[in-house]
Amino acid sequence: MARIALIEPDHAPPEVKEIYEQKLKGKPGNAQKALAHRPDMLKNFLGFYASVGRSLDRKLYELIYIRTSMINGCHYCLQHHLASSKRAGLTPDDWKALQAGDYSRFTEKERTAVAYSEKLTRDPHSVNDADFAALKKHFNDAEIVDLHLLTGLANLTNRFTDPLGLEVEFPEEQIPQ
Repeated sequence: MARIALIEPDHAPPEVKEIYEQKLKGKPGNAQKALAHRPDMLKNFLGFYASVGRSLDRKLYELIYIRTSMINGCHYCLQHHLASSKRAGLTPDDWKALQAGDYSRFTEKERTAVAYSEKLTRDPHSVNDADFAALKKHFNDAEIVDLHLLTGLANLTNRFTDPLGLEVEFPEEQIPQ
């Protein structure tokens, strides 16, 4: 149960209703309903969220978001990205591999990015020149910036949603054992 009140569409002030209708097609999630306490932040966050990671392949985007959410134990974000990852071609077996930290089923480019994202999540101060040399085999500088921001965005939302007690709004996915 949410630890703060969520701003439901029926009780939203006009500025929030406009954001809900225009940006979220009238279907805000619980994270957006929490952010709606700060309409300016909600509006800016939605724009930022929509722009981060867009230079990366959608499958890679989901791999990074899912693995980061698994590392951080963020149930809300994990469920949202398991659901969206199916549209990017990921399967329950891919989720199981990510959960185990086994990247062998993915391409070299994907393995490099997910391993780097994991390092950035677990111990950002250990990132070194060798890590960048590995990244530069597969990514240009703009994509590396996007990879960094995507990992940071996942870490940010992981620290926002579960601690606020936000509940998943749809039937949950199960990762095979």
